[in-house]
Amino acid sequence: MSQFDNTPDRRDFWSFKWQKYAGQDVIPCWVADTEFRCAQPILEAIQKQTEYGNLGYSLPAQHQPANQAVVRWLKDKHDWAIEADWIVWTPGVVPAFNVAIKAYCEPGDKVLIQTPNYPPLLAAPGLNNTQRVDIPTKLEAGRWTIDLAALEEHAADPLCKLMILCNPMNPVGSVMTQAEIDAIAGICARHNVTLCSDEIHCDLILEEGVRHIPAGRVEQLANRSVTLMAASKTFNVAGLGTSFAIIPDASLRRKFTQGAAGIVPWANVMGLVATEAAFTQCDDWLAEQIAYLRSNRDYLVERINAIDGLEVVSSEATFLAWIDATGLGVEDVLKWCESKGVGPSPGRDFGAPGFFRVNFGCSRAMLKDILDRLSS
Repeated sequence: MSQFDNTPDRRDFWSFKWQKYAGQDVIPCWVADTEFRCAQPILEAIQKQTEYGNLGYSLPAQHQPANQAVVRWLKDKHDWAIEADWIVWTPGVVPAFNVAIKAYCEPGDKVLIQTPNYPPLLAAPGLNNTQRVDIPTKLEAGRWTIDLAALEEHAADPLCKLMILCNPMNPVGSVMTQAEIDAIAGICARHNVTLCSDEIHCDLILEEGVRHIPAGRVEQLANRSVTLMAASKTFNVAGLGTSFAIIPDASLRRKFTQGAAGIVPWANVMGLVATEAAFTQCDDWLAEQIAYLRSNRDYLVERINAIDGLEVVSSEATFLAWIDATGLGVEDVLKWCESKGVGPSPGRDFGAPGFFRVNFGCSRAMLKDILDRLSS
């Protein structure tokens, strides 16, 4: 039995995911956190900080162990040699890409967003008095990919100042290839567009032979990019509200920090401690989790594609499955799922009402229950 088979019962601990259907016979598989218990070194690091007994201010830039852990992780896992002073800590990637819009755009400017995309990213341009320009994602040879021709066309508009990329893509699960990243980099360079790349799922690559390419590591993007990462999805510490931006260019970094000033709080000390432990002591735990998620993914793909009216493409990364339900011919896909006792993320929130997203970051037993219900 894997350690990932033994998941804690979250119903009495005010879990955001589980509260949605509290008191109902509906299995929640919507919001993107996993059901797994954190790696023991993370729990021990948090306990050590608690036992120390003082939870006063800790300035993230001065927390050398956390900063050095990020430097180590990016070099070891992504072949990216960064300087510690490129790191800007944030309390989540959602605040970070909202800050990026504030920092690099004027009211009325346009922001390029690939679609479908997860709801906070779709909402960000409108929240910051800018116009959202949707760049479609299309299915080619059994894989979801961004429409580069549409991106080139819209990026040529002088009002387009920023692109917010999601890589690996949420919800479709694709990992940008070198050719795709290079094409995006060229488009951004030709049209003077800054790239903000949300890479929160970059350490959850499930497909053998696929490698994540950080935006800021690409030469053409080094001076025009903000790369957003976190330990939160990978190590299930999202509730600690800690992430980081890697911004190699000093001018972009200064504008970003000015955009956040007085509004965005520091990442908290427990998040810094958890990130340090995750990025220095949990490599083996992560390898085991990826193997478990890969097995869950393959099981889900087999089961879903056997259900009349449903179809899914295997995710290269993340613990999320993007399921095409257009074949059902129902008016409300979410209601259909809920009538089966399953609570996924509704596709309409992502800009694709005929789809739904299932979180398979759970025990195999829970996943089997979800799939059995959908099959009934």
